[in-house]
Amino acid sequence: MNNILIIEDEKSVSEILKAYLEKEGYGVYSTENGLDGIELFRKEKIDLVILDLMLPDIDGEEVCKILRRISDVYIFMLTAKVELSDKIEGLNIGADEYLTKPLSPRELTARVNALFRRVGSGKDSIISIDDNKMTIDSDKRVVKINEEEVNLTPNEFDILYALASNRGKVFTREAIIERVFGIDFDGSDRIVDVHIKNLRKKIEDDSRVPKYIITITKVGYKFGEEK
Repeated sequence: MNNILIIEDEKSVSEILKAYLEKEGYGVYSTENGLDGIELFRKEKIDLVILDLMLPDIDGEEVCKILRRISDVYIFMLTAKVELSDKIEGLNIGADEYLTKPLSPRELTARVNALFRRVGSGKDSIISIDDNKMTIDSDKRVVKINEEEVNLTPNEFDILYALASNRGKVFTREAIIERVFGIDFDGSDRIVDVHIKNLRKKIEDDSRVPKYIITITKVGYKFGEEK
């Protein structure tokens, strides 16, 4: 059973989400402030965090940064901020999805179900790249470069795995969104560019001259290392 932690100061919202998610068979923990959420996260095995940004003690952005330093758990940010710049900032600090209020509990539940279907659908395998300089373990969801583990967010891992397991194939931004975020994703395709930029910083020797994730002008991206 997958466990979900809701960090949301509006008790009515938290209770509704908890009821919907428990009905789907998830184990759900909830708290109304950020510090308690961090403490609870450290104690329990949590697979997904639903994080409100407006919390009474510390900002949700700070909670996200702390969780990302200690874990690659999936993080859904839940907020009333609707500007694209806010979404990009949320993704840059480690969120995997940025959902704006008001949000239907049915929609959120559908997104959660889609996430866990994607996570559980991959075949166990290890991809070796560049004479073993990089390895991608889809079972353990671990990426290593020169035998050192690279700390990727879940979406960064999914994008890398999608490209690397289809070396030479060009993916449009829309195809990456469908593969990684699901067909019900309703955000801007610029979100893909943000993830690619962050991913390159972590895996490329020089992110300005990438050799792994190659931009195909006016089309999308492909993995540059040939089989």
